[in-house]
Amino acid sequence: MGKSFLVLFFKKEHLPCSPCHRYPAPMNPTACIVVIGNEVLSGRTQDANVNYLARRLGELGIPLREVRIIPDVAETIITTVNEVRARFDQVFTTGGIGPTHDDITSECIAAAFGVPWEKQAVVWARMEAYYPPGGFNAARQRMATMPRGAVLIDNGHIAPGFSIGNVHVMAGVPSIMRQMFETLAPTLKGGVPVISRSVHATGVREGDLADGLTQVQARYPALDIGSYPYFRDQASGVAIVAKGTDAAAAEAAIAEVTTLFASLGTPAVPGEPG
Repeated sequence: MGKSFLVLFFKKEHLPCSPCHRYPAPMNPTACIVVIGNEVLSGRTQDANVNYLARRLGELGIPLREVRIIPDVAETIITTVNEVRARFDQVFTTGGIGPTHDDITSECIAAAFGVPWEKQAVVWARMEAYYPPGGFNAARQRMATMPRGAVLIDNGHIAPGFSIGNVHVMAGVPSIMRQMFETLAPTLKGGVPVISRSVHATGVREGDLADGLTQVQARYPALDIGSYPYFRDQASGVAIVAKGTDAAAAEAAIAEVTTLFASLGTPAVPGEPG
């Protein structure tokens, strides 16, 4: 089986600090998301989980550093999970824990950790009691079969997700995934929350401020400073967002960006455009 997958890279978490930088970044834990599903890669389903997880992880002080979208291929899932769990403090998978033939995430996680994939007694009993006689069939029994040693992630539904090591396995359905994550969140060891500060200006183009913005970024290497063009009816402009774990650094950087906008003869407005 092939190993094709799509990798989306984010900035490295810890950049070297220049001598002039006054705001050293704390060593926060890092996160990776693995989205599993042919339906996402084919365009059949649009992922709605990454945005939610990225925001919530940032709030918990576990910045998201990488996202991978991979197919329902056993070799790819096993290889990917083993790679990212060694590189990141926390790994979150979404998709592939339902009852159908292509829901193979759970058994692949067991293979990645080298443990048996076996009946989970608590979930098995719960599901067996929930369904009428004959309803807890072989397909549904797959959802009650998990890697040995898995810790359940309950979600208000009959079939839970689970954690094993630093890998947290959740559903692909957004509403269920969110319930699972909110159950899991209090157990995660985070760091300093990631905050953002922003400013925007209409009538300016990215090319007008690129050089000045590069200099601001150089003075604040612990921040991620992004430039985002926008188009609203007849108006267009640029929004600048500074993200990091130090609010004072983010505010100082945005103050410099505001001065940069002013030097171009464009008044800046706090926040992002509506």
